[in-house]
Amino acid sequence: TINYNFKRVSIHGIREELIEKQSEYLGIPLKKVYVKTPSNDEYEAKMIECFKELKEQGIDVIASGDIFLEDLREYREKLFAKAGVQGIFPLWKEDTNTLVREFIDEGFKSVICSVSDNFLDDSYLGEIISYKFLERLPGDVDPCGENGEFHSYCFAGPIFRKPINIRTGEKVYKPVNIKLKCPMGKDANLPKGIWYIDVNLS
Repeated sequence: TINYNFKRVSIHGIREELIEKQSEYLGIPLKKVYVKTPSNDEYEAKMIECFKELKEQGIDVIASGDIFLEDLREYREKLFAKAGVQGIFPLWKEDTNTLVREFIDEGFKSVICSVSDNFLDDSYLGEIISYKFLERLPGDVDPCGENGEFHSYCFAGPIFRKPINIRTGEKVYKPVNIKLKCPMGKDANLPKGIWYIDVNLS
C-alpha cells in the first residue's frame, strides 16, 4: 500500500520506485494499492477491492508475514473473508530469534528505514540487519520488529537477481497523530512519533 500523495509506503517511508525495483530484481509481479488518507476505512475498502480483483484473476489465497500477534491475524482474516479469499500465515508462531538469524545466515540484506520512538532512537536508522544489530537491540525489542518497533527495506539476498544499490540520506521525525484500529496489536502503545531515514537508489 502506497500513500498516493507522497508516493511512499506509509509506515516504512520507502519510495515507490524502491518497491518497483524489488519486484524487478525478484521477478515477482507487483500489485500496488494507493491510499490518500490515514484512514482505516479507506485502507480496508481499498484492500478488499484489491483482493476481489486478484480473485477474479484466479488468485484466491493471500499469504501474510505475521508471526505472533493474534488480534492482527484476526483483523487480516476478516478482510480476507470480506473479499472471499483465503489467508495463510506461513511464519505463524515461528521463533523470531531463529527467523532473523536464518535471514542473516542465508545472505539477505535489509536496511532499517523507520523506528518507533517507544522502543528505539534514530541511531538505529540506516543500520543493516546483522548480528551486530541484534546485539544492540534492547531486551524488550522483538528481533523481527513484530510489535512495530522497527521496519526495514530488503535490498539483497539469494532470491534477488542482483543486489539493489541504495544509499541513505536525511533522517526525519514525524509525530503520530492518528489512531488505527489494529496497528501493532490491541495491547501495544502507539508511539509518540516515528523516525524515518530516506532511502534512495544510488
